[in-house]
Amino acid sequence: MIPIIKYGSEEMVRVYGRTQLGNGEYVGAVAEIVAKVRKEGDKALFAYAEKFDKTKVDADSLLVTEEEIDAAYAAVDEKLVLAMRRAKENVLAYHARQRDKYTDEFFAAGANGKSTLGWIYRPLSRVGLYVPGGKASYPSTVLMTALPAVAAGVGEIVVATPNIKNPLILVACRECGVKKIYKVGGAQAIAALAYGTESVERVDLIAGPGNVFVTLAKKQVFGDVAIDMIAGPSEILVIADDSADAELVAADMLSQAEHDELAASILVTTSARLAREVQEQIEEQTELLPRKDIVKKSLLNNGAIVLCDNIDEAIEVADKVAPEHLEVCARDAHDVALRLKNAGAIFVGNFSPEPLGDYFAGPSHVLPTSGSARFSSVLSVDTFMKKTSYIAYDESDLLAGADNIISIAESEGFDAHANTIKRRKRK
Repeated sequence: MIPIIKYGSEEMVRVYGRTQLGNGEYVGAVAEIVAKVRKEGDKALFAYAEKFDKTKVDADSLLVTEEEIDAAYAAVDEKLVLAMRRAKENVLAYHARQRDKYTDEFFAAGANGKSTLGWIYRPLSRVGLYVPGGKASYPSTVLMTALPAVAAGVGEIVVATPNIKNPLILVACRECGVKKIYKVGGAQAIAALAYGTESVERVDLIAGPGNVFVTLAKKQVFGDVAIDMIAGPSEILVIADDSADAELVAADMLSQAEHDELAASILVTTSARLAREVQEQIEEQTELLPRKDIVKKSLLNNGAIVLCDNIDEAIEVADKVAPEHLEVCARDAHDVALRLKNAGAIFVGNFSPEPLGDYFAGPSHVLPTSGSARFSSVLSVDTFMKKTSYIAYDESDLLAGADNIISIAESEGFDAHANTIKRRKRK
């Protein structure tokens, strides 16, 4: 049974104890895979595909073909394709609004106001998306990573996935305009995207979730390539008062617990009655779920109900946890949501359950986890944009500041820096 914990008790370590990436035992193995792909290219990819994915690939079969995509469409129910297209409309419309804010700006600067400063925004040229294919596969991840990139205006979007057996993944790629889909997964896929091989052209940024090997590989290649974030197991935290519906709160918590054994489901409530009723509902509803064995392990390892005296304590707990998904099922839910500081996504009110964000509403479901919402943001158009400074100084403005520049440069021991300014003074 999921435990009820009192706010401020020693048991709160159960709620605050999650770490960003506590799998150090795999670091060496991942480093070996990355190094081998970097050195051997396609040869390493083919060997790892056979070893880990039990799939034989070569240079001719690494890319998904048009025939395979056509077969995928034939295998998917038209109703499901239509549902995906409707979700695509929502996601693309949401992120298109974000793109509107990226306009180049210039303003007068300098001592005499004759110079110009500003910033220029440009989308990345080429990005690689990773779509996992382990215990479960997520066609929705294609929409939630590719469409923000499309809205940003990225030049080319490619996908790496080990799971082309799920035809909906291929359909989702085509619906989002992805031209190249590589049949490669795991840490080796990340290395290929980061450094390139004979068949895989290197990218500017890698985005998308994956298992611990994928996550560690993203961490290791960061710096040679950009990444969206370091993501851990899924999690949900629900803030609720006595106005919430116990049946719905329990269902929402279970929607995350079914992901895997490491997922976390936490209720923070001001109502002892609701706490007990949610506890009972979780027990009852769990038995009806096909993935109940996973759910039970998840709740045993990472589930909790925190009983607080007031909403201020509940907000304090939520901000300290900084969860991936945060639902507010309380009176004045909007006002409570605006007081929160740390969350990947906030779902406001009783009719905004987390799966709405997973599949349909519009914002991406690729979110910071394991407390990283304290300093990280949801994947969005921002992920695929870069900003460049613009500096155009007039001669009089440069000369007006010349002595200051020379003084600072010489104080740092950079005489050549100072010299470029001195020479302009003498012109």
